[in-house]
Amino acid sequence: MAEIDLFKYGQLVAQVDAMEKKIDKLEIGMEELLALANKSKGGLFAGMMIVSAFSTLVGFVTHYFMSK
Repeated sequence: MAEIDLFKYGQLVAQVDAMEKKIDKLEIGMEELLALANKSKGGLFAGMMIVSAFSTLVGFVTHYFMSK
């Protein structure tokens, strides 16, 4: 069985440590993006509700004055 080259093993360990740090940063970024998307989704639904109420009011007023 071939012997393990300690220098190459050390390089691999360093690369794995660096990748773990990058993955941790990516996870934090993804969580922040998800939180931001959830906030904007709530704003979208609130905006849709306001526009729907306004268009209903305009439709009612238009129908009321046009039918006379």
